[in-house]
Amino acid sequence: MTSPQLAYVVAGSEATGGAGFQVDLKTFQQLGVYGVGTLSCIVCFDPKNNWGHRFHPVSADIIAEQMEAALAAHPSMKTVKVGMLGTPDTIDVVSRGLREREWDNVLVDPVLICKGQEPGAALDTDNALCEKILPLATVVTPNVFESKTLSGMDSIETVEDLEEAARRIGSQGVKYVLAKGGVELPGPNAVDVLWDGEKITRYEKPKVGEQRVSGAGCTLAAAVAAELAKGDSIYDAVATAKDLVYRGIVARVSAETPFDTVWQGA
Repeated sequence: MTSPQLAYVVAGSEATGGAGFQVDLKTFQQLGVYGVGTLSCIVCFDPKNNWGHRFHPVSADIIAEQMEAALAAHPSMKTVKVGMLGTPDTIDVVSRGLREREWDNVLVDPVLICKGQEPGAALDTDNALCEKILPLATVVTPNVFESKTLSGMDSIETVEDLEEAARRIGSQGVKYVLAKGGVELPGPNAVDVLWDGEKITRYEKPKVGEQRVSGAGCTLAAAVAAELAKGDSIYDAVATAKDLVYRGIVARVSAETPFDTVWQGA
């Protein structure tokens, strides 16, 4: 019998399979890591309304029960990825659950805008995430918008801006900041930058078109978590993740949705 490495994820379900919890578990499996998970919310795109978001939080009690079962079943599990949480109540119960264990790796993919929520509720969620979840993080993986928000910068228009944002986020106490540029920044390459407290490392792959591909950010973050669970350094973990995402975008999956999705199995 073999004993694979374990990785835990707390994230939302996305019913079409292109993002969130589904992507996290597919990515873990592709990289040879046994995935364990807790659902925080359910997002159902609405095909009758331009594929808009329909957001359904899971109750705090049920989240707590899921976490209790997952953590009791796997006491050796030391790596967790935190994705979309969605409400202050969810953030509170998840932060309490995570604090019950010593973790080697806490990767936070900070979903700051919860589509489908009222602006006031979204702001409350963002504030709760910054207060209760980010202090637990050893790695944070914001996209351009999230990097701008977390760093307090007015704009991010170049790779150099993204690097400055990563430094500023790191100065708030996060050990590693992987700021994802993707196709949002000009130039022929999709560039992500890693700040380790001392230096910036750039990771580049050629852009595959100029359109976003659903699940790219989730896949990148999940792949980093999986490789960290296997004992890789953060630098090797990001390199592996970047390569997996590039291959998955090249082999993207099309559907009746207005967006393509990453194929983790590529």
